[in-house]
Amino acid sequence: MVKGIPVSPGIVSGKCLIFKKEKITINYQKISKDQILEEIDSFYKNRKKSVDQIQSIKNLLKIKKMDKEKREIFEGHIMLIEDEEFEKEVLSLIREKHYCASAAVTKVIDFQISKLQEIKNEYLKNRISDFKDIQERIVKNILKIPIVNLSIISKGVVLIAEDLSPSDIIQLKMDKIIGLVTNHGNQNSHFSIIARSMDIPTIVGTGRATEYFKTDDYIVLDSINNRIYKNPSSEIIEKIKKIKKNYLTWKKELNNLRYLPAITLDNRRIILQSNVGSNEDIELVKKNGSEGIGLYRTEFLFMNRSSPPTEEEQFQTYKKAAEIMNPKPIIIRTIDIGGDKFVSYMKIPKEDNPFLGLRAIRIIRNEEEIILSQLRAILRASNFGNLKIMFPMVISLEEIMNLKNKLSFVKNQLNCKKYTFKENIEIGIMIETPSAAIMSKELAREVDFFSIGTNDLIQYTLAVDRGNQSISHLYDPLSPSVLRLMKMVISNAHYEGKEVGICGELASDEFATVVLIGMGLDKLSMNSTSIPRVKKQIRKLKFQESKEFTENILKMSSSRSIRLEIKRFLRRS
Repeated sequence: MVKGIPVSPGIVSGKCLIFKKEKITINYQKISKDQILEEIDSFYKNRKKSVDQIQSIKNLLKIKKMDKEKREIFEGHIMLIEDEEFEKEVLSLIREKHYCASAAVTKVIDFQISKLQEIKNEYLKNRISDFKDIQERIVKNILKIPIVNLSIISKGVVLIAEDLSPSDIIQLKMDKIIGLVTNHGNQNSHFSIIARSMDIPTIVGTGRATEYFKTDDYIVLDSINNRIYKNPSSEIIEKIKKIKKNYLTWKKELNNLRYLPAITLDNRRIILQSNVGSNEDIELVKKNGSEGIGLYRTEFLFMNRSSPPTEEEQFQTYKKAAEIMNPKPIIIRTIDIGGDKFVSYMKIPKEDNPFLGLRAIRIIRNEEEIILSQLRAILRASNFGNLKIMFPMVISLEEIMNLKNKLSFVKNQLNCKKYTFKENIEIGIMIETPSAAIMSKELAREVDFFSIGTNDLIQYTLAVDRGNQSISHLYDPLSPSVLRLMKMVISNAHYEGKEVGICGELASDEFATVVLIGMGLDKLSMNSTSIPRVKKQIRKLKFQESKEFTENILKMSSSRSIRLEIKRFLRRS
């Protein structure tokens, strides 16, 4: 049996097909001076060939009527291939170090990948597969190695591969693939996003699946319980049948809840919304019955490029999101770069403590036009749907007043240019530092809503780097100190008549739902696939009981005691 990381739920069985790419051998032997021009020419020719191939994949997506956001994955690939800095570094290795073209491309991209691997941010780590995809394509073209065409698969199989790039999965005839398994990958890679959107049972990150299984082995892929069985016994098959039956019943239950409100047994309505990282996620948002987007991350527009997006480019992106979701709300968080998210074109210095440094709204100091351009784009797009603006990493009243002044300045600019926009657009802030939580009563008077960003609030309250595995046991969402801060924020917001939501990972934790509801949160925003599960939990609870229970929880002094009490409560309900 093999385990990994389940990224798309389901249970399927059938024969497997092992897909291995031909191993590339790079020759690092130095070329002669006479060969330099020939290798430079080879680089340019095969770079163009690679771009043409990716363009064909984009055209295939259009024919398949797949949404624009999936095509944008490959637009990003083209931008990386045509990046001037990438070209400059490759040519430098050929001219000065006398590398052949394939070795130069490999070296440059390997270096970029190594830098990404050092960064703790998951968004950037997910881009590693894009760099590998590009590297493999260009190098294979240079070395005249055929690129395998996955579209030739013609029977229903579970496909098992070392890894699958976005361009691999797009070529697949998905009606012939019943399940996917890879050695590498994680929950948020482009491959995983596409697999989820196509509703194919998938497990990634198994480490050894391509070695453990052989083509035509009969396997059972259970991505509910994270198990892949090879040639299972009749006993296991019977067990899996029961699991599948229960899963399908459970899935039907959740599907029946999809368009029902998240309402407690005593009629307390909770708004459930989604966190999205790009427009490509919106398909899943609608599919899972979300009541809007509680966190629209805009960093995807600014990363993996050599210059910031134009106002027009941003406007078109926000406009499309607004139109798709209208009349449901979208809370657009302004750019949250810095910390562990870097872009080459911004003046962010190397810092000893980047999480405490120049990040989020603090970049205004050095990059004012970037935030002004973003605010103009959001305001212009506000005509096409129910958009709201949210500022991250606010720690003081002075910062809010400064941001509101910037917004007024931008509104005046747009008025002068005769643009129409929503004048009374709502603005809010993320509460993700203890200072913002402590000052929340005063801050609430200046904004329309709060959203508690628990990922950072936990990190800053407990002084625990959430990306540091050696102290991960100290990163505790149910720490009494964190829960008490959250309750203070909610009470202060409500005292000022303002709504308060939560958009961190804690929102999708069904175990914690009773406490979040009991604290009085108005909204929960999470990964859209978690919404049906959390909704089911909410519909089993009574608000008054949850409130009384949570009041007692908040008096406890250890998270261990809190967890035990939650378990007892859930067993009783």
